Amino acid sequence: MDTSSSPPLPRDDDAHVNGVAAVKSPSDDEPDNVERDTKQDEEEGDDGPHPVSHVALPQILKEVDSFLRRGDPVEVESSSGPAEETRMIELLCERVESAVGKYSSSSRLGCDPNDEACLFDSISRLSRLTNKLESVSSKATSRGIQLLSRTSSALQRAMVLLEDELRWSLDRQSRTNNEPELKTIKSKPSFNLVYQLDRSIPEPNSEEDELLPVFSPDTVSRMNRICSSMIEAGYETECCMVYSVSRRNVFKLALTKLGLENMNMDDVQRMPWESLEGEIRTWISAIKQCSTDLFPTERNLCESVFSSSSQISRSLFSNLVRSVAIQLLNFAEAVVLTRRAGEKLFKFLDMYETLRDLVSSFDESYDADAAEEVRAEILAAKTRMAEASVKIFYDLENSIKSDNGRTPVPNGAVHPLTRYTMNYLKYACEYKETIEQVFREHQDRSSNNDDDESESTGNDHKEDKVKVANRDGESSPFGKELMSVMDLLDVNLDMKSKLYRDPALRYIFLMNNGRYILQKIKSSPEIHELMGDTWCRKRSSELRHYHKSYQRETWYRLLQCLSHEGLMVNGKVSKQALKEKFKNFNTMFDEIHKTQSMWVVNDEQMQSELRVSVAAVVTPAYRSFLGRFSQYLDSGRQSEKYIKYQPEDIEGLIDDLFDGNAVSMARRKT
Repeated sequence: MDTSSSPPLPRDDDAHVNGVAAVKSPSDDEPDNVERDTKQDEEEGDDGPHPVSHVALPQILKEVDSFLRRGDPVEVESSSGPAEETRMIELLCERVESAVGKYSSSSRLGCDPNDEACLFDSISRLSRLTNKLESVSSKATSRGIQLLSRTSSALQRAMVLLEDELRWSLDRQSRTNNEPELKTIKSKPSFNLVYQLDRSIPEPNSEEDELLPVFSPDTVSRMNRICSSMIEAGYETECCMVYSVSRRNVFKLALTKLGLENMNMDDVQRMPWESLEGEIRTWISAIKQCSTDLFPTERNLCESVFSSSSQISRSLFSNLVRSVAIQLLNFAEAVVLTRRAGEKLFKFLDMYETLRDLVSSFDESYDADAAEEVRAEILAAKTRMAEASVKIFYDLENSIKSDNGRTPVPNGAVHPLTRYTMNYLKYACEYKETIEQVFREHQDRSSNNDDDESESTGNDHKEDKVKVANRDGESSPFGKELMSVMDLLDVNLDMKSKLYRDPALRYIFLMNNGRYILQKIKSSPEIHELMGDTWCRKRSSELRHYHKSYQRETWYRLLQCLSHEGLMVNGKVSKQALKEKFKNFNTMFDEIHKTQSMWVVNDEQMQSELRVSVAAVVTPAYRSFLGRFSQYLDSGRQSEKYIKYQPEDIEGLIDDLFDGNAVSMARRKT
């Protein structure tokens, strides 16, 4: 609704203003009104709360309008003209006081539309009378000053009534039952407080509570006439105060229904993260509800009630938004000041997105100064939330650097640090656009700030940034930070691999962790886009290198037992040397099987590739050696003693490797 073109206050020649009947000119001939008002006067007589003359209201208003058209100061003369006008002013005051007394004691506005229209017509004339008498009070006679006192007193009583009626109308919490077409604003559901690293939206509850009362068109129209009358009479401050206080109370109740408690800084600081995470979800829901439903609804109501003054409407609405925004932003400020922890990043980013969207929801319907002030407060809170998010991400880098545990992961499995880091990055990249914006804003602020930031980021981190800044294909600040994290993780894993005494297990550990990292990146389009195909190809090449190094450390040593060296003595096969060869092979193979069947390779594809590659190296060599030299051993018990395995047995035992369980040789042979 464009409030800049709102119509002016009601004038005598207005036929209709915003759906509210305007004041009729005394020149309009309305015999029905004359008859009704005359009859009303006769019924009231001298027994009413304020005795009035039996002069019809249209006649009183006609004489008053005649007085208002005069430009000269008030003079009480003996001539019938001015004296008659003065008497009509007295009668108008009596009429207003009589109506005020009736409504104050027995009923509310809206019970009788005709009486209500007459009251507003009378109050409008009384307001203009008072304004005119005040404007000429310095030149008025004593009688004129008495008239001013008389009209001011009657007008004040009328304003007390209208103020009470406005407050009563605003404080009504339920709408009429005969208007089912009107929509009500509903509250969002409560949320589970269990922490989740995802962005899923909870299912709504079946029960919905009304957040804001929805007023009927008649009620809005009546409040519009009340406010227009109070503003015309010079009671703008009182009118705005009643409206403002009432609507702020309504919004306070609405936020409470949404589950948003007015917590202070200490409350937030002491709250466990699991509970605070739930409060953040409620806070986000409340802001979205305000920006998409509550604020637009309130703006429409304010524009309708104060259609006679777009300036007042904008000011009241903007001040209300500012008071609600302060409460919401205070919570955000308190959350930012809590102790930093890695799991908080995602909720901080949620809050950042919410504040960013809240700024964009402001439009021209807000008062310029108030909107700019609120916008500045939101932007400041958003900036602090962004800085806190960046620092949390830097904490991830620092935690990788400082992870100097000296206990190796059993059986070469994926290290918990690798799992945590990659899952963390995967979830972070679900916020790719937002976190990219956060880092870009941080970079822009840093480039304009000459202060030393070593306390928050560390000099080592700066060196890491320089190291990755020149890589091809990297342009985004977050992409550089992501690459820095991967470099730090590689260095840390390489250090942890040296904790294993067995070189073969060291390479299994590096393969496990490298494969896990690569699969995580390939399964996340966001990370894969940031890391690039070149990085992935390099990682795959490293895995192949680890694979070959593992085979060299384990199986090439075993194959040395099958070499022909030392078997020939004087041109003949030495049975003793052959027996030693088979004996050494069996012993070493048993030891490898016993050890490496307990090692862990979680990735099924890599596990299968390792087994196939081992079988491809060992089985043919063993089959060839066995086929060539088994004939030199005596058949029977001697042969069985030294030829412990057939090639098929070797293949079956290789299939036991990397299961994480020790397999009994006897059970395998049976």
